[in-house]
Amino acid sequence: MSRLLVVDDEFRIRQIIRKYAEFEGYTVEEAVDGMQAIEICRKEEFDLIIMDVMMPELDGLEVCREVRRYSDVPIMFISAKSGQEDILTGYALGCDDYITK
Repeated sequence: MSRLLVVDDEFRIRQIIRKYAEFEGYTVEEAVDGMQAIEICRKEEFDLIIMDVMMPELDGLEVCREVRRYSDVPIMFISAKSGQEDILTGYALGCDDYITK
């Protein structure tokens, strides 16, 4: 079974993604901020990470940078930041896709 990590500080967003992912057969873990995401990623392996960019403690860009040091897991950003510079920064740091909310 495929494993998914959903990282977002908004409960509702995490729950929506969880609902659809579980329907598609994913096992879903959640993190409420970037620090928690890094802790989880260091202990467990995932097939996909879906992550917000703007979060407390540590933003998604920094999480992506850290995860890329030891993993090539696909990372998809879902963010309200929709500027071309924001999107290009996400790709430059190693995300595989960037979707705007």
